[in-house]
Amino acid sequence: MKYLCLAYERESDLAGLSHNEWDALRRETLDYVEALRASGHLVDTHALKSATTATTLRVRGGELSATDGPFAETKEQLGGYFLIEAADFEEAVRIASRWPSARIGGIEVRPVEETLPEDGRY
Repeated sequence: MKYLCLAYERESDLAGLSHNEWDALRRETLDYVEALRASGHLVDTHALKSATTATTLRVRGGELSATDGPFAETKEQLGGYFLIEAADFEEAVRIASRWPSARIGGIEVRPVEETLPEDGRY
């Protein structure tokens, strides 16, 4: 089963890392990405640009509204994602818990629905 893991971080925490600390975290993350790829667990992963570059869109009554930045006012922003294949939720949690930035922020783990259900969204 596929699980989408969303990495939330405080941009200020990452910006506050020294060059050596950032380099170590970056290297550890890239090494973990390669380990997940080699084990067959990784489907895809990407970092996201700063939340300050985001735009939130809504269409209500046929009218488009666009707001700069993310919709939610939170201390942590979505910094990236990794899509994994795992046998079950417990394995997905184990895999996600080893993502290096989990020590700085949080990782949300969500099962992926392969098809949109006919009987209702949730």
